[in-house]
Amino acid sequence: MTRRAVGVIGLVALLLIAVGCGSSGSANGKITPQSTSAAEASLRSSGFTKVTLRIRHADGSTEVRCVWLADTEVERGRGLKEITDPSIGGGEAMVFLWALDTTATFGMKDTLLPLSIAWIDSVGAFVSSADMDPCPAGTTNCPLFPAARPYRLAIEMAQGRLQDWGIGPDVTVTLAEAC
Repeated sequence: MTRRAVGVIGLVALLLIAVGCGSSGSANGKITPQSTSAAEASLRSSGFTKVTLRIRHADGSTEVRCVWLADTEVERGRGLKEITDPSIGGGEAMVFLWALDTTATFGMKDTLLPLSIAWIDSVGAFVSSADMDPCPAGTTNCPLFPAARPYRLAIEMAQGRLQDWGIGPDVTVTLAEAC
């Protein structure tokens, strides 16, 4: 074998190792959770910030949570792709915000963590919710998840957590200052 061929083979081997190290999955197909700090660093480096989410329940009680905000087209397009930390980088959820009512659908392409989503209208009322499973790698036609009607906010969090926060019918959700 020529020296050049050995060099090319070595370079290819290094590239394969580097690509493997960047993966958040494992050889058995299971997701390896990121640390909270790694997920937070990834979200912050992508331009996400945290805001206060207020949840007012039917009994008048209010919960305040600090969540990630996606309020630009680029941020909404990135969302929680490649995040595997169920605490969503310490924010526990990501809120997608539009200036006007929208009927945009959500998909799970390149999203590794099973998520629940709730859609909220312009006055803070619950619209609908769904549980969304990751789209298998290599799938080209991933399912899309629509809201029951136009909305302004969409809240994504680890699957099953909406109930923990009491997000459902008879709640009002609003955004407030940075946290």
